Amino acid sequence: MAAIIARSLRRPLFSSISKHLLLKSHIRPPSSPSFFHRLPPPRTTVLRHPRSPSFSTSTVAVDNPILKTFEFPPFDAIDASHVRPGIRALLKELDGDLIELERTVEPTWPKLVEPLEKMKDRLSVAWGAVNHLKAVKDSSEFRSAIEDVQPEKVEFDLKLGQSKPIYNAFKAIRESFSWEGLSDAQKRVVESSLKEAVLNGVSLEDSKREEFNKIQQELTKLSRKFEENVFDSTKKFEKLITDKKEIEGLPVTALGLAAQTASSKGHENATAENGPWMITLDDPSVLLVIQHAKNRALREEIYRAYVTRASSGEHDNTQVIEQILKLRLEKAKLLGYNNYAEVSMETKMATVSKAEELLEKLRSASWNAAVQGAPEADELTHWDTVFWSERLCESKYEINEVISPRIMFTNSAAQCYYYLFSDINFLILQEELRPYFSLSKVMDGLFNLMKMLFGIDVEPADGYAPIWNADVKFYRLKHSSGKPISYFYFDPYIRPAEKRSGAWMDEVVARRVLSHDKTSVRLPIAHMVCNQMPPVGDKPSLMTFHEVKTVFHEFGHALQHMLTKQDEGLVSGIRGIEWDAIELPSQFMENWCYHRTFRAGSLSLCHIKLATVDLELHSKYVPGGSESIYDVDRRISEKTEVIPPLPEDRFLCSFIHIFSGAYAAGYYSYKWAEVLSADAFSAFEDAGLHDEKVWQPERRGTGSVKLFLHLEVEKIH
Repeated sequence: MAAIIARSLRRPLFSSISKHLLLKSHIRPPSSPSFFHRLPPPRTTVLRHPRSPSFSTSTVAVDNPILKTFEFPPFDAIDASHVRPGIRALLKELDGDLIELERTVEPTWPKLVEPLEKMKDRLSVAWGAVNHLKAVKDSSEFRSAIEDVQPEKVEFDLKLGQSKPIYNAFKAIRESFSWEGLSDAQKRVVESSLKEAVLNGVSLEDSKREEFNKIQQELTKLSRKFEENVFDSTKKFEKLITDKKEIEGLPVTALGLAAQTASSKGHENATAENGPWMITLDDPSVLLVIQHAKNRALREEIYRAYVTRASSGEHDNTQVIEQILKLRLEKAKLLGYNNYAEVSMETKMATVSKAEELLEKLRSASWNAAVQGAPEADELTHWDTVFWSERLCESKYEINEVISPRIMFTNSAAQCYYYLFSDINFLILQEELRPYFSLSKVMDGLFNLMKMLFGIDVEPADGYAPIWNADVKFYRLKHSSGKPISYFYFDPYIRPAEKRSGAWMDEVVARRVLSHDKTSVRLPIAHMVCNQMPPVGDKPSLMTFHEVKTVFHEFGHALQHMLTKQDEGLVSGIRGIEWDAIELPSQFMENWCYHRTFRAGSLSLCHIKLATVDLELHSKYVPGGSESIYDVDRRISEKTEVIPPLPEDRFLCSFIHIFSGAYAAGYYSYKWAEVLSADAFSAFEDAGLHDEKVWQPERRGTGSVKLFLHLEVEKIH
C-alpha cells in the first residue's frame, strides 16, 4: 500500500487554487443524446431508428428534428420548441413498444435483449441531445420545456426499470442451462440488468413502489434545481474594475480576458491595456485573480464570492441539499439498505468501509507533507495560499532551467509533445507556460500520442456533422488502414451566458450492431466539453497547464467510449463499468502530462476532504438532526485542511458532482481509480517512458501494458 500511495500522491489534482477550484472534471452518466453541405458519411455511421408507419409519417415526426432519421444529431436545428412535442411523441411510441415487449417477451437474446436495447438507445439519443443543448446553450425556454417533460420521461424510465416480465425473463436466462454458454459480455448484461431492476424498485410492493416513484420524481426535480441555482448564482456575479492599480499583477492574458468579458457586457471600448476589466466567477477568471492579483482585498472578495455561491437568496441550495439527502435516505430504506452510500456501492467495486479505509490511508500519508509548510502560513488565509505558492514556485524554479530551449523553437508536434509531457517536475507557473500551449499544439501533441499508443489517426472533420456553436470542432478517429472507428465533438471555450461550468465527457451515441441486418455497426460518437480561456483578439487560445490536463482527462473518458469493440450495446464503451473504475482511463491519460511533487500533499488532501464529506453525508448524516451539513463539513476539515474553512464557507451549495451529478457517495472514485491508474501507468514507466518503440501497437507485450491499452478489455468485477 505504501508504494501505491506514493504513486498516487505524485499525480497532482487538477488545480492549485484550493479545494474550491479542485473539483475534478468528470464524465456525465450516459443520458438515458438541417440540411448542410458536407461529404456523404460512411454507411456505418447512419443512425437509423426503426419506427412504426404511424410514427414516421406523423406531423410531429416530419416537423421535429428530434424525431427525424439522422446520421448525426441535428444540434443546429433543435430548439426548445421541439422538446415537448418531440419527447412526448417518442415516449408515447416507446410506451407502446414496452407493452408489446412485455406481451411477447421470452428469455432469449432476440426476444428480450435486442428490443430492450433498441428502446433504451432511442430514448438515450434523443434525451441526451436535448440535455446536452441545455448544458451548452442554456435558456429559460429550454429549462421550461425540460421541466415539463422530465416527469413523463422519469415515469417511463421507472415503468421500464420496474417491468416484472422483463425482470423475470432476465432471471430465467440467469437460471437456465444455457447460462454458461453465454459470453462474458452477455453475462454482464444479464447481471447488470437484474441489479439495475432491483435498485429501480422492481421487488417493492405496490404501496412502497408508489412511494419510491414519488421520491425518484422529486429527486430528479431537485437535482435539476440544484444545478440551475449554481449556474444562475455564478452568472449573477460581475465586478467591473476601472482602476488598473486594483488588478496589478494580473498577466496580459488575464487582462485580455477581463477586457473581452467587459466588452461582451456592453463596454465596447474595453482593452487589455486600458480597461475597463470585468471579473466573473467562471473558473478561468477566478483562478487568474487568485493566482496573480497583488490586491489582497480583491483576492478575498473573489474567493468569498466563489465559496458562497448558491447559498443565499433565491438561489440558495441549502434546503435543496437537505431535501436531497432526506429523500435519498428514504429511498435507500425502501430498498432495504441502511443508508444511501450502501445503495451507491452496489454499482461500484468498493464497499463503504473499503472506501473509507483508502481515504484514511491517503489522508495520513498526505497530512505530514501538507503541514510541512504550515509554520510559514501563520498570517496566510485561503485567498493567499495559491498566490504565494505561485511566488514560491517562481523563486524556487527558474522556468528556463526546466524547459529545454529545443521546445521553444521546435516545429514538430511530436517533439513538442515529447519534451513538454515527459519530465517536468512542477507545473505551477501557468502564465510562463501559456505560450507553449496553444490549443492547436496541445491537440497535435494529444493526437500524436494516440498514434503512438493505439495506432489510430485523429483528423479534423469540421462540416461533417451539425454543431451547436461556431467554436465547436468535430473529429474523426481512423485505423491506420484509413477506416473510421468513431467521432467526437470538442467544445473548448467558456461561454458564461449560456454554458455550464466545468468539464465533462458524455456519449452522443454508443457503438451497437444494427439489428436490422446484423452486419453493419453504428460507430460511437462522443462529446468533450471544457471551459478554458477563449482566443483573445487575434491571439489563439493559450492554455494553462491545468487546462491541458483537463483535455487529457476528458479524452481518456472519450477513448474508453470510442475505442470499444464490444458488440453488446448495453455494456459497450463507458456503459456497465463500476463507477469507481470509470475514472481509470481519464486519470491514466493525465499521467502523460507530467510527474509532479510540488504541493502534492496539500492538493491530495483537498480531494480526500471532498470525498470524505460525500461519504459521511450519505452514510452517517441524519437530515434534520442536531448536526447540519456545514457542521459535518467543518468537522471533517479539522483532519483534512491545514487552514480551517471560513465560517461562512458554503461550498457544498455548489458541489454539483454529488448533488446533481452521478457521484453521490462516489466522489472517492477519483482516488480509488487514481490508484488503479498509477498501477497501469507504472507498466509504461517500467518499460521506459523515453523509449517510444515500446509504445507501438505492434510491439505491445504481455501484462498490464497490453491489458490497459485495450481500455475496456474486460469489465471490472
